[in-house]
Amino acid sequence: MGNFKCAIGQDSHPFEENISDKPLVLGGVVFDNMPKLHANSDGDVVLHALANAISGISGVNILGSIADELCKAGNTDSSVYVSEALKYLAKTDSKITHVSFTIECLRPKISPKVDEMKEKIASMLGITSCDVGITATTGEGLTQFGQGLGISVFCIITCN
Repeated sequence: MGNFKCAIGQDSHPFEENISDKPLVLGGVVFDNMPKLHANSDGDVVLHALANAISGISGVNILGSIADELCKAGNTDSSVYVSEALKYLAKTDSKITHVSFTIECLRPKISPKVDEMKEKIASMLGITSCDVGITATTGEGLTQFGQGLGISVFCIITCN
């Protein structure tokens, strides 16, 4: 058994209020009737926070030049960023054992899609959905995210 490790990742994006044919995607799940998040990619802040947390273990910054190059090549699916991060994680002989997310937003309502999000994320990581935690808060409206202007996500992963 390797050393126990943990890392935290964070990402946030504002909403694009103009009508777009691109959907809002969080944790690989589409949320209908919502504006998308402003980003070069699909703007999936949940997967971006996850990629950042994985980078904290591997030491390789995925959401920098690597994701930028993938975007320039036309790949805007954030699950690819997670796949890239996992390739670098594998080189450290670390295996993710648990992941937890806290999502701060006024909109959309996260709870109706939590189970679907957990399944998608667990599948990406090769863990069970029981090892994926997702909570959401409005932060009592004290920040721009809690006021409905965007979404912020914190993610912590544990590995051994």
